[in-house]
Amino acid sequence: MKKEEAIEKLKRQIQLIDNLKSQPRFSQDFTKWKRDTEISIEWIFGNDTRHIKEFKNISYSPFVATASTPQKTYEETFKGGLEKGRMILESMIQEIVDYWEENNINQPIIPDLNKIELLCNRFDLVARQLKTRHSSRNTIEINDEYDVQDLFHALLTLYFDDIRDEEWTPSYAGKASRTDFLLKEEQIVIELKKTRENLADKKVGEELIIDITRYKSHTDCKTLICFVYDPERRIKNPRGIENDLSKTTDGMIVQVFIRPI
Repeated sequence: MKKEEAIEKLKRQIQLIDNLKSQPRFSQDFTKWKRDTEISIEWIFGNDTRHIKEFKNISYSPFVATASTPQKTYEETFKGGLEKGRMILESMIQEIVDYWEENNINQPIIPDLNKIELLCNRFDLVARQLKTRHSSRNTIEINDEYDVQDLFHALLTLYFDDIRDEEWTPSYAGKASRTDFLLKEEQIVIELKKTRENLADKKVGEELIIDITRYKSHTDCKTLICFVYDPERRIKNPRGIENDLSKTTDGMIVQVFIRPI
């Protein structure tokens, strides 16, 4: 699909949102809009990408509701879901504007992101499988962020050749930081974290916000991948953090993965 055509399809779906907000919740027009939008996203980006997953994860109803929940709450949540849909679609348009070539057809904007997402999704399975060895032989134990780095580095070699570790980033607020990995050719930076007793919900979110701000001035960072390994599931609302921080800002794509799901 050509760049202009992809943008036009997404803009058309955005233009329908205001009318849907004035209709009853879950009207036939809403059902058609939702299905048409999902089809458009799949045709533009693919049917197994973060784009369609983000759109399908939008909630249009309260997470918790009882018989005493006022109708106004249902209506506000429904309209809030539509507004989140608008934001996601607008972000997709900006992504196409910034990163698609004029004659780009039938390809995700950065196919390498799908490979990295697969590694994030499978990381916990690999880590647990490594614990099972013949005759109880020694293996890697994932106890801290250095262990996560070692295993993730090994997995990256499946897809990438030029993997540079411990690259310095520009200073922020008087402090310099070091990335975990830089994929130089792809201009992708990968930041890895592992939760622990004093690093969970709020602290993880705060650190990621600081990291995102730092990397905006990194000359080789066009895409920032933040992988948070949370085997003990210390983070109570991982999808909330992912949705809040995964976006395109100032021309830099940010994608946050908190795993296992």
